[in-house]
Amino acid sequence: MLNNKQVTHSEASLSTRNDKERDANRSRTAILDAAERLFAQQGYDATSLTQVGAAAGVSRATPGYFFGSKSDLYQAVLDRCFAEVREAVRAGRARALASSQNPDAILAGAVSDYFDFLAARPNFIRLIEREALSGGRLPHGVSHLSAGQEALAAISAELGLDDSPSGDAAQLLLSIISLCWFPLIHARTVAPAVGVGLEDAEDLERRKRQVISLVLHGVRGLSTLTPTFTEPSSHD
Repeated sequence: MLNNKQVTHSEASLSTRNDKERDANRSRTAILDAAERLFAQQGYDATSLTQVGAAAGVSRATPGYFFGSKSDLYQAVLDRCFAEVREAVRAGRARALASSQNPDAILAGAVSDYFDFLAARPNFIRLIEREALSGGRLPHGVSHLSAGQEALAAISAELGLDDSPSGDAAQLLLSIISLCWFPLIHARTVAPAVGVGLEDAEDLERRKRQVISLVLHGVRGLSTLTPTFTEPSSHD
């Protein structure tokens, strides 16, 4: 009888501990979600930990309890965003390698995955745009660098491109990011001004196909074009 009571007490304690851990994880995730949204909408300076707590549905002191300062919370938001980028790159590369497809198909799949990733995370785009427009730099840490380096390594390995600084692989990666990024951040400004609608899934799919086509044609051009720049002749 005593042993049964001890087992029941142990099970109850374990259940309580698991419930607390689940509650803590839910609170932490809710805080990160709210902070990401508010930092993207209002900017870093205009966002307070009290606002984050209210938006997350927790007490005003809870964000500080989990993350310390506002700058640490901001870093955690960005770290999570770039961790998602890294995971998307790894998952896409693993899927491509398993499929044994040709390089064009692998590249098209990578561009498609990246475009879909950005389209599903508008707050991530706004966060980085705010940093760029304010002339700021990303907070300490190398999470954003490692995400870019993994994508660069994947491109150079799969396509056999020069992976030196400013080489073909880096130039291609920057072009892919630009082609995917720009229309999404300017979906309500530049895009409609030039007659491109990006309001629904069909519009986004059409734009994605255009980006994939441009990238594939550009890569083919890398193997056929040779720099022909010459110094202009001077006239006395």
